[in-house]
Amino acid sequence: MNAANTSLRFAANLGLMYNEWPFLERFKACAEDGFEWAECLFPYDVPPDHLAAVVAESGVKLLQINAPAGDWAKGDRGLAVDPARESEFKLSIELALKYAEHLKINQMHVLAGVGADWNQYRKNLSWLSEQTQGMAMTWLIEPINRRDVPGYLLAYQADAHRLIQELSLNNVKVQMDLYHCQIMEGDIISRLRQYLPGGNVAHIQIAGVPERHEPSRSELSYSRVFEELIALDYRGLIGCEYRPLSGTRAGLDWIKSV
Repeated sequence: MNAANTSLRFAANLGLMYNEWPFLERFKACAEDGFEWAECLFPYDVPPDHLAAVVAESGVKLLQINAPAGDWAKGDRGLAVDPARESEFKLSIELALKYAEHLKINQMHVLAGVGADWNQYRKNLSWLSEQTQGMAMTWLIEPINRRDVPGYLLAYQADAHRLIQELSLNNVKVQMDLYHCQIMEGDIISRLRQYLPGGNVAHIQIAGVPERHEPSRSELSYSRVFEELIALDYRGLIGCEYRPLSGTRAGLDWIKSV
């Protein structure tokens, strides 16, 4: 979905939005509402060839998915930080690449995980970058707030950008989720001005703060944020990773006024 009268482009996040529909029906539902792009979290319960066929039939274009992050129901929030699960992390990347090939996507979010082992995280990111040189794939790392995910390793924008620079990760970029950033750091306009010109922010996500509902229900002024993204000539997509308060379609009025 392109916002009216602007260059901004939005993708429906089908992990949080359109939960009124079974997973495979969400692609068509968001296309019916005018979204040209979608993203989803963990599609690994569906065979990749079947998922690719469903996406193609829906008419929406799939932007990205998350690499496997462990057992979500048991509290896993990523595998990259745990030395005992290094082999599992590498296998998860193999599976992610298999899905990427079928789905024809070229960017993927890799969650860090809960823990404090920065050395292991750096080791896994370096391995990931080196092993996939030459592939048409951009790996995304995302600072996530520690209120929602206590103990999550990567929580600050500066740390994500520092890792990319220090490790020379030329195929790793930052997924800048403004919901998480507002909770952890605030001062969003200054953060955008600081990090977007450097070229290492490949994707932005939004949600209302503090409840993670529609952007129109937020302490953060998204109208001002959108003005700044246009001024900074942001060319990527904006993932709508929010939980609709009273149904997805009932809460889409916000995007019509952007």
